[in-house]
Amino acid sequence: MRFMDRDFLLDTHTAQKLYHTYAEAQPIFDYHNHLSPKNIAEHRRFHDLTELWLEGDHYKWRAMRANGVEEKYITGDTTPYEKFAAWAGVMPKLVGCPLYHWTHLELQRYFGIDEPLTPDSAKRIWDQTRDMVRGEGFDAVSLLKKAEVRVLCTTDDPADTLEWHKKIAVDDSIPFRVCPSFRPDRYLAEPEGAAAKALCEKYGTDDLNAALEKALDYFAENGCLVSDHGFSAFPYRENAGFSALLRSLGKAYAQRGVVMQLHLGPIRNVSPRLFGLIGADAGGDSVGLTTNPYDLAAFLGDLERENALPRTILYNLNPADNRMLATMAADFAPTVQFGAAWWLNDHLRGIEAQLQELMETGALGASVGMLTDSRSFTSFVRHEYFRRILCRVLGRIVENGLYPADAEALGMIVSNVCYCNAERFFQSKPLLD
Repeated sequence: MRFMDRDFLLDTHTAQKLYHTYAEAQPIFDYHNHLSPKNIAEHRRFHDLTELWLEGDHYKWRAMRANGVEEKYITGDTTPYEKFAAWAGVMPKLVGCPLYHWTHLELQRYFGIDEPLTPDSAKRIWDQTRDMVRGEGFDAVSLLKKAEVRVLCTTDDPADTLEWHKKIAVDDSIPFRVCPSFRPDRYLAEPEGAAAKALCEKYGTDDLNAALEKALDYFAENGCLVSDHGFSAFPYRENAGFSALLRSLGKAYAQRGVVMQLHLGPIRNVSPRLFGLIGADAGGDSVGLTTNPYDLAAFLGDLERENALPRTILYNLNPADNRMLATMAADFAPTVQFGAAWWLNDHLRGIEAQLQELMETGALGASVGMLTDSRSFTSFVRHEYFRRILCRVLGRIVENGLYPADAEALGMIVSNVCYCNAERFFQSKPLLD
């Protein structure tokens, strides 16, 4: 078998047919990522693979640390090539890791390079890609166009001016939508903190809830489709202030047609040394305890009783929560979805497990599919990775006699999960080609 060839991960004839006929050409609706809208608005150009791949990518930083790379080659002041060479040195050790697959998909799709990245090939690949990265077709906008992105939703603080989103919206050379996402985490965590007071002052009120609603109105006026919340703990029945504010936000989302995302269960900034050295979002987070289902059910139920439950996507970092979230989403269907395998679960086994839960609860055909959750402009191969795994799972089911070889029915499932369901769920108008 050839290394990561045309039929990578597609281990049955049915999987190959489904992928190449229905999945491969689908555009991308990326409803959760951490791309910089400034970089998009300015059509940022990159100098080399280190800037393009390693700048801010804590997934790669984490893998480098795990394999003994000194911090100076990760986030320090060594040269760009030294950092790239350090990453290349780690690559042969990443057997079975999604980073290995993503890296080589990116080399293939963006640079036409089929050669594995190793210490021996590092200089050759660096030289081969250097002029390409600096040339036409590799600025931020061109990379997103090449990936067939139609809509992407960045992650933004309620205090943001959204100046870059506004510039993007009037730039006729950008053929896709870039929508802000409403991320109020720090206001829920510290409702009496400096950020909360500044937001209240900005909107001329002493009431944080009122300030957040005014900020949400501003976001909605500028194309916001989705909010995003991340919780290490979800003390809905224990913390009255937290509960009241979160419930109020849920109602506000429902009133404005904004989808609510709940990312549940990480432990943030576990290493004091790493946090002190680099700060947050540096690869120092891990899986936390499972989410209390009674708290989550109470929150969703309270909103439903008031006819104020927004369209919602639930994500878990602890894989033990898969069945709980899948069945709870089904309790509130079709308003609530069980989201894609998230972060530390975004690998072959994790994606297959999430798809299995969706199938077993009857919800696969309605799934809104994949997202990148990434800071990298070449990370959209993660949609390809997901789509190949989706077709792999369906292909095995068909060839094991568990579902008929109905190309039309299966093709509709694949097309919907890859793109169409997300477009409908987020109520986005299709872009003109």
